[in-house]
Amino acid sequence: MAGTIDARLAELGIDLPQPAAPAANYKPFVVTGNLVFVSGQLPISNGELQYLGRLGDGLTAEDGYQAGRLAGLNLIAQARAACNGDLDRVTRVVKLGGFVACTSTFTDHPKVINGASDLMAEVFGDRGHHARAAVGCPSLPLGVAVEVDGIFEIL
Repeated sequence: MAGTIDARLAELGIDLPQPAAPAANYKPFVVTGNLVFVSGQLPISNGELQYLGRLGDGLTAEDGYQAGRLAGLNLIAQARAACNGDLDRVTRVVKLGGFVACTSTFTDHPKVINGASDLMAEVFGDRGHHARAAVGCPSLPLGVAVEVDGIFEIL
């Protein structure tokens, strides 16, 4: 039934952003066979970077969770573009890769990336449950706290 995911987004009060243009020599997504590989998405809202800095150094795990959720919204926006606007074509969120800019003593990476993971389950239901990695690193592009990439299976 067309529009099921759009109806779910409306029910959740979620307006997906416009997909971000690539910042360098890469594609925002690549479709091969029935898989969509979405490049890393940042926590951007209304064209502005959000959640700058590192977890454990001014940013809390809750800040990170919200940054992960925002990056997840941008990930879904790219998936929608890959599906020519029809998110009902997504049959599975296969995998998320989560990167967390943090101090060497910060260890709550999974809690941060739960922001994106929880969003996928909210939006796609059972199809949103996925494999994942949550990795800490000393810095991320443009000073953001979180970056998330993903693989989606589509019809």
